[in-house]
Amino acid sequence: MSNETPSAPSSPAADAPRDFIRQIIRDDLASGKHASTRTRFPPEPNGYLHIGHAKAICLNFGIAQEFAGGWCNLRLDDTNPGKEDPEFVEGIKDDVRWLGYEWHELRHASDYFEVFYRAAIKLIEDGKAYVDDLNADEVRAYRGTLTEPGRNSPFRDRSVEENLDLFRRMRAGEFEDGSKTLRAKIDMAAGNINLRDPAIYRVRKIAHQNTGDAWPIYPMYDYAHCLSDALESITHSLCTLEFEDHRPLYDWFVDAVDLPNHPELWQPLVDAGLETRPSKPRQIEFSRLNLSYSITSKRKLAQLVNEGHVDGWDDPRMNTLRGLRRRGFTAASIRLLIERLGVSKQNSVIDYAVFEGCVREDLDATAPRRMAVLDPLKLVITNLPEDHEEILTFANHPKDESFGSRTVPFARGVWIERDDFAEVPPKGFHRLKPEGEVRLRGVGIVKCEEIVKDADGQVIEVRCTLDPESRHGLPGADRKVKGTIHWVSAVHGVAAEVRLYDRLFAVPAPDDESDGKSWIEHINPEAKRVITGWVERAASLAEPEQHFQFERLGYFVADRLDHHAHHPVFNRVVTLRDIWAAKG
Repeated sequence: MSNETPSAPSSPAADAPRDFIRQIIRDDLASGKHASTRTRFPPEPNGYLHIGHAKAICLNFGIAQEFAGGWCNLRLDDTNPGKEDPEFVEGIKDDVRWLGYEWHELRHASDYFEVFYRAAIKLIEDGKAYVDDLNADEVRAYRGTLTEPGRNSPFRDRSVEENLDLFRRMRAGEFEDGSKTLRAKIDMAAGNINLRDPAIYRVRKIAHQNTGDAWPIYPMYDYAHCLSDALESITHSLCTLEFEDHRPLYDWFVDAVDLPNHPELWQPLVDAGLETRPSKPRQIEFSRLNLSYSITSKRKLAQLVNEGHVDGWDDPRMNTLRGLRRRGFTAASIRLLIERLGVSKQNSVIDYAVFEGCVREDLDATAPRRMAVLDPLKLVITNLPEDHEEILTFANHPKDESFGSRTVPFARGVWIERDDFAEVPPKGFHRLKPEGEVRLRGVGIVKCEEIVKDADGQVIEVRCTLDPESRHGLPGADRKVKGTIHWVSAVHGVAAEVRLYDRLFAVPAPDDESDGKSWIEHINPEAKRVITGWVERAASLAEPEQHFQFERLGYFVADRLDHHAHHPVFNRVVTLRDIWAAKG
């Protein structure tokens, strides 16, 4: 998909984010080095995106939006068939759009396979690449260590003619997987191990999701990634800090292939109608997003799914973007988190409470209020007729009149939260107790006159009287009592499945196994509880993914897949306050 962009570059607004990357871009535009900004978001389609990817998405697409004339491509770096899947491609596209961004063009590294192959031929002809017969274990042994230089492969000095012949035979599918690699001829004594003759191509006879069986060889990530950037005219290639040591190799490949001066290499793209104006990108590294109580390893996320510790990639306990979305975290709250973290080169771990604070802030302003009872206890108002029913009016948002109001039916019997009553109240308890009074939200003041217990001695009903002078609009309505509790009509309320979600891990650093437990053993057993509660009818009629604050309980969302009016399902997004701080 392509979007038209303004022709003239300009600086972002005065209130736009300020950080070292944006300063570099401003300087490049001011000096005339670039006329506009070109970025890309380049995920590998071998899994679903997680919260760590959100920072790269917001940074790359955000910069493209801030600087006039800028654009950002979505590029799938699909050089590893067998681990990649079209399902992940569609998931990535969906997640990027959900976060609020649209790409200039959708590209794939596989669009450039012919270019990569031609570029590899050029490197061989220039004496900068050779075919190696060492197997993977031998390559590791020859590479050396951080303190010892590597050794040249015995196949490093093959002639150009022999290398060309072998590489073309690799391309023809003549050799078995792992039997040969094409390596760059750089420096086996380099202090940066990435420059010790890295692999460019490996033999891998496996079908690719886009190119089928056309290629029995596939390019390595470092080689394909930088040349893809160059082919797409990316001006600023933004990467996380772990790629900092790869930058010299990135630049070596771009300089050695020299795409701008060798149009014959990328002629296939021109013939295919793909806009191509190669240039040299500048790689800039920034710190990744690390969140406490979380993991971002794709391998471990997949393990959680495959071993059944969670219910899938979109399980609301997962920190995949799909999981966070289903949990009820909003795109705006994720963007707010990224904005507040800023951009730096300093690695750090962000407290999960900061993320929860962002979603509370967003939903406090945007989520209408509803009443729900999650642990119901029956309250009966004995001085009202048994068939008493009336309609009350409640504001949908206490801070914003534009949300309007709704009608809520009220009857003699209502559900209240069980912990809003205490037969033997603790010190400082300001809710309902024997002979005590409390304000029933929007109704008036009720006094507990009697309690009813079952055979096991459990309280199953409290019987109260309503002070008629405390009803809304009457003089007694201003009478002071210390507690106010919410309710749902026992006659009109709707039973709902409520899923109470919490942090997936019980410790801030799940990967830290110094306590003798594996990361799997750090899973929080209380991360998901499913209960049946009661909600007012206006909540049950919600659309999937509609958010509410259930008064005094927290923020909830109608499940995007399972919620229906005849079977309401709500997920708890976050409590009203940080309960983990109290636990700590």
